[in-house]
Amino acid sequence: MLLEDKIYKDYVGALKARDKSKSDFLSFIRAELKNKAISLKKEKLDDAEVIGVLNKQKKRLEETKESISSSSRKELIENVNNELAVLEKYLPEPLDDESILKIIEESILEIGALSIKDMGKVMKQVLAKTSGKADSRKISEIVRQKLSSL
Repeated sequence: MLLEDKIYKDYVGALKARDKSKSDFLSFIRAELKNKAISLKKEKLDDAEVIGVLNKQKKRLEETKESISSSSRKELIENVNNELAVLEKYLPEPLDDESILKIIEESILEIGALSIKDMGKVMKQVLAKTSGKADSRKISEIVRQKLSSL
C-alpha cells in the first residue's frame, strides 16, 4: 500500500471516529500532497515524494514548536505535539549517527573524493542512499568534517 493511500485511509478513519484535530491535520497533509502532485504534473506521488512533503511539514512543525515553547499557550503546544505524533507514524525510522557515518565513508571511498571540492558529489550520493531518513544539515556537517580531514 502506498503511503499516500495509507494517509487517506487514516483520514477516513479519523472522520468516522470524529477525531476533529486528527482529521483536520490529515486533510491539510492530503492538500499538501495534492499540491505537490499538481506541481509535478503527476496523478499520484511515489513514497519518496510523499516522505519529502512530510519531512517539510515536520520541519515546519518543529520550528513552530520552538517559537511557541516560551509562550504560556499550553493548548497550542499540545496541538503541535499531537500533529508531530501523527506525522511520525508515516515517516521512516531515522538513521542513527553510526549508520549515517558508515554511508558517508562508503560514498567518499566509492567516489574517490579527495577534497572539499568533491562535497557536492558526495552529498548527492549520500542523500540518495539515505532518502529522507536523515537530516540533510547533519549529513552536510559530517561530510564537510570528513572531507576537510582528508
